Amino acid sequence: MSARVLMLGNEAIARGLVECGCSVAASYPGTPASEILSAAVQWRKACGVPMHIQWAVNEKVAMEIAYTASLTGLRSAVSMKQVGLNVASDPLMSAAYTGVVGGFLVISADDPGPHSSQTEQDSRLMAMMAKVPVLDPASPAHARDLVEIGYELSETFGIPVMLRPTTRVCHACQDILPGEVRQLGRKADFRKTPARWAATPAFRFELHRELAGKLRAIAAWPRTAPLRLNPHAASRRAVVASGVVSAHAVDVLLEAGLWDSVPIYQVVQPYPLHSGFIAHILEAYEEILVLEETAPVIEMQILDRQRVRGRMTGAVPEAGELLPEIVDRLIAEFAGLPVKAEQAEAKGGGRRPTLCAGCPHRSSFYAIKKAAPRGIYPSDIGCYTLGLNLGGVDTVLCMGAAVSQAAGFYQAYHLAGEEIDIVATIGDSTFYHAGVPPLIDAVVQGARFVLVILDNSTTAMTGYQTTPALGIGAAGEPTGIVDMETLVRGCGVGFCKVGIPSRLPEFVGLLKEAVAYSHAHGPAVVIAREPCVMDRRLASRLKTGRKARVNEECDGCRHCTEQFECPALVYDDGGNRVFVDTLMCTGCGVCLHVCPRGAIVEEDQGVVGKS
Repeated sequence: MSARVLMLGNEAIARGLVECGCSVAASYPGTPASEILSAAVQWRKACGVPMHIQWAVNEKVAMEIAYTASLTGLRSAVSMKQVGLNVASDPLMSAAYTGVVGGFLVISADDPGPHSSQTEQDSRLMAMMAKVPVLDPASPAHARDLVEIGYELSETFGIPVMLRPTTRVCHACQDILPGEVRQLGRKADFRKTPARWAATPAFRFELHRELAGKLRAIAAWPRTAPLRLNPHAASRRAVVASGVVSAHAVDVLLEAGLWDSVPIYQVVQPYPLHSGFIAHILEAYEEILVLEETAPVIEMQILDRQRVRGRMTGAVPEAGELLPEIVDRLIAEFAGLPVKAEQAEAKGGGRRPTLCAGCPHRSSFYAIKKAAPRGIYPSDIGCYTLGLNLGGVDTVLCMGAAVSQAAGFYQAYHLAGEEIDIVATIGDSTFYHAGVPPLIDAVVQGARFVLVILDNSTTAMTGYQTTPALGIGAAGEPTGIVDMETLVRGCGVGFCKVGIPSRLPEFVGLLKEAVAYSHAHGPAVVIAREPCVMDRRLASRLKTGRKARVNEECDGCRHCTEQFECPALVYDDGGNRVFVDTLMCTGCGVCLHVCPRGAIVEEDQGVVGKS
């Protein structure tokens, strides 16, 4: 018998894919979903199964690759975070109409809170709009089990199925007994049916009618019906919950002594909500508390504002996670029990989040402020968003928007006849993901700005996944390589030069050259190329070893700690001066050019030139 294995929620989902015979899996990394694909690689290797697994250039491409595999009869899956689903929404909406042959799972990990996202949007609303069923796991083990049910549902009704874990499921751990890995023995066999796979608008109307019929049947499918967790409880009040909140609710009911008196239902399939379940609870209960994250998806399908309490009625907070302490308070209020006094949130202390010591992005932002001190700085999604602390980030909207917003700022100021420095920043992975089309547009429209591509040779914020420039696939296999400079020039950009941020004086000069070019000719691109200090695969490429110290010239002005903000530079309140934390220092040597008084020097050397 297999031993139980402690699995992260994302590892459990990946295990479910491998066990259920998934043949093709694609993704673009995004927290909290990033580990699903990398775990699938590990399970594939451990189980010795044939499976194509890849990081795609963005979520739309990942969706289209995985979906197409399902048209050949193979089982497939695509994974992403909730805002990634926005990028993939176009193929999702169409795939719902055309349907599938082999099972196809769309795994969209939501981030209530949010913890690491621009929004805390609910992917279940996207599923409703697309008209595809969605399953809501409550734990890592439940998520693994729902992979199997999702494939069965997908193939039974010929429809894409969404699996929607949240952060608390993706990043929770649970000991799970691995199941048998099935060998389905399927081979790709695409049956040409143009009226379906290449349907014109006239045929789409009929496909839409078929889709509506599928949803009615799915709303009666026994395998995904809501579960009554305490059948013996009798009351005219009931709790209806889904996802990890249903697990919280079970704990609260047990601890409060309400398990035998308040019925609780776990909704596995929040859309389409089972029609028989809706009829049952409206007949059986006078009051219904609906607990779900984060949108009122279940609540709005019950359609009874008199008896239902939830987000739409104000009984449940309309934003944020439903943490155990919140669920405790909501159930106590619902059951008429005394409500515990809310504890004041503890004041946060310590240092604010900042770029790592030795991070090349810090040098880039510092140089940008030197080269264009009165400029506007649009930026993008990635760990470099922390350039906010350095005053080098003014806007962050979504993937690729730094380029579009730079063009938008130019056009707005150009209308008034004003000339302004605009320096946008975008990561290398983000540039491949969504930066190319807006750069082409900027060239066509003659927008005048500088784009700094922060190329640290990895997708750092989500776990050091590879980029198209490295020639390495999801499992470490060799792949094709896309040369960034060639790509940029192919977009029509006339100025494209590579600089090393840690060579600060040279890099500032390069940026000034780019700013001047942009004002005269149009978009200029500077590729700030230096490896991430935290990526061990790139350690041999790091230029380190320049040990710094602070000499007696330091007057405690804090320019280095506030304008450069390296964690290795620490201000001593007692001594009114800065010192170098040698445990934090990576030896990059950039700070040697930062102090206005030249007080940061190399070990055993005197004062260096002021910046």
